[in-house]
Amino acid sequence: MIRIMVSLLALLAGAAFAQPADTILVNGKVVIGDGMTRQALAVRGDRILAVGSSSEVKKFSGKSTRVIDLQGRTVIPGLVDSHMHAIRAALSFATEVNWIGAASLEEALGRIREAAKRAKPGGWLIVAGGWTEQQFKEKRRPTQAELAAAAPDNPVYVQWFYAWAMLTQPALDILKIRTDADLPGGLKLDPSGAVTGPAIAALFSRLPAPGFTEQVDGTRKFFRELNRLGLTGVIDPGGFNMSPEAYQALFKTWRDGQLTMRVSYSLFSQKAGKELEEFKELAQMTPMGFGDNLLRFNGIGERVTFGMYNNDAPNEEQKNQFYAAAKWAAERGLTLTQHWSNDASVHHLLDVFERVNREVPIAPLRWSIAHLNDASDASLARMKSLGVGWALQNAMYFEGERFIAERGAPAASRAPPVMSALRIGVQVGAGTDAHRVMSYNPFVALQWLLDSRTVGGTRLRVREEIPSRQEALRLYTSGSAWFDHSEHRRGSLEPGKLADLAVLSKDYLKVPVSEIGGIESLLTMLGGRIVYAARPYEKLER
Repeated sequence: MIRIMVSLLALLAGAAFAQPADTILVNGKVVIGDGMTRQALAVRGDRILAVGSSSEVKKFSGKSTRVIDLQGRTVIPGLVDSHMHAIRAALSFATEVNWIGAASLEEALGRIREAAKRAKPGGWLIVAGGWTEQQFKEKRRPTQAELAAAAPDNPVYVQWFYAWAMLTQPALDILKIRTDADLPGGLKLDPSGAVTGPAIAALFSRLPAPGFTEQVDGTRKFFRELNRLGLTGVIDPGGFNMSPEAYQALFKTWRDGQLTMRVSYSLFSQKAGKELEEFKELAQMTPMGFGDNLLRFNGIGERVTFGMYNNDAPNEEQKNQFYAAAKWAAERGLTLTQHWSNDASVHHLLDVFERVNREVPIAPLRWSIAHLNDASDASLARMKSLGVGWALQNAMYFEGERFIAERGAPAASRAPPVMSALRIGVQVGAGTDAHRVMSYNPFVALQWLLDSRTVGGTRLRVREEIPSRQEALRLYTSGSAWFDHSEHRRGSLEPGKLADLAVLSKDYLKVPVSEIGGIESLLTMLGGRIVYAARPYEKLER
């Protein structure tokens, strides 16, 4: 089908080539979709004008056309993360210390030392997540003494997933934490300086927040960082600590014309017991799809109600509360995504989905389940019958060894069952769940999809659950675009679609799988506009 559409649209574009292209890319390997490649691509405005051989595409050149010689490099559609807490991560990106990709604890501590040199006296140094001890050669987390030695004059806070945080003594003193009684939500303080428990988000909310100017700066820098990795879109499910004020830096960046990502955002409930009232208040002036091609409202999730979030045994009252919110969303045509981690209990969620579906068909609304790494064939079949999609992340890259210890190797051999879902026709989009619990690097996720190896080197999934390179790329492009109803506008490099693309440092289709995680973009375009460029294209970026 793509082959027919490409040929037809190319002919239509050719009939109008009297209007020259703004930019053409020639002498490359352009992956237009489904593994099909061409040599060149032409862009006019924010859309792809034509694809074909270099000689064919050069016919669209005019006096003012910019010609970019790819010199054999590979071009892919701009990547789209189907589930990333990008808006929240961006707020503090300019002020946090990043441990993503650090290969050793010593390297990670070195980043603390460097940040301490740049920080104001007494300024906080915060590592908010995106790392695990399995990535370090030492295979352990930092001690309080090590953090204190790296930054003796600064309070330091280091968070590991949502279950552990290490604070230096100055940090504990400033937050007035001396005993368990000083901590929120049943958290515990041990003698080492570590705080443990499931309510780490409540502790994080006590940390000093960046000012608005820093939030705007962080938003621009973080999205540029994602552009560096070939990302041109994120579907953001909200998150803890995301009040309406938390979106203002994003909105300013959008209004100022400086947004370099397509962002679709959902509302994540913040008020326990008043979730539906909260949604009604916030969404009454933002109908589904409100926004433009860069910023778009995408419904509710991933915590629709508190009672059905991380709860494997919800009672009838909690399920009824969820039903009321879900039915309200369905009646208004809203997309809904819900966090669920355990297949043994996901029937509670699917029961409610089916109950709503009997009154309002939900398939056209693109509802989805996020996570569910151990999805069974039976659950996938129920999802397929409802038209419910699966927002899949590479959680097992960081958590594989822990999963094996808790569930055993047989369960891990199909965690997650990627190909089982695709074979029965469940809509799947790839992502990371960054940045508190995972790296935001899409090429790390793509490598994991293809080799199923954890950051510690352990292999989990059997071959039958490993996609091809083309299938994995589709999950990160048109697959993810399905979740915000945009697959007809982006996700493949076809004439008429948005000119979102990335020129890669290595050939994704040919390099050894073990090298895919190191791929970066040398040139990223969003709607035909260059939003990131590195050598040899750095002079092209304004």
